[in-house]
Amino acid sequence: MAKPNYAFEKRQRELEKKKKKEEKAQRKQTRGDSPADAPNPGDAGATDAANPAPPPVER
Repeated sequence: MAKPNYAFEKRQRELEKKKKKEEKAQRKQTRGDSPADAPNPGDAGATDAANPAPPPVER
C-alpha cells in the first residue's frame, strides 16, 4: 500500500487558500470601484433578464 504524500496535500491546500484569497481581493476591488452608499437609480424596483416579472393575470 502506498503511503500518503502529505507534502502534495499541503501544497494543494495552500494553492486553494491562495486562490480564494485572490478571488476575495478581486471582489473587494470591484466593490470598491462602485461605492455601495451611492444608490444606482436603475436598481430601484428594476427587474433583470434572469428574474423577470410575472405576466399580468387576465380575468
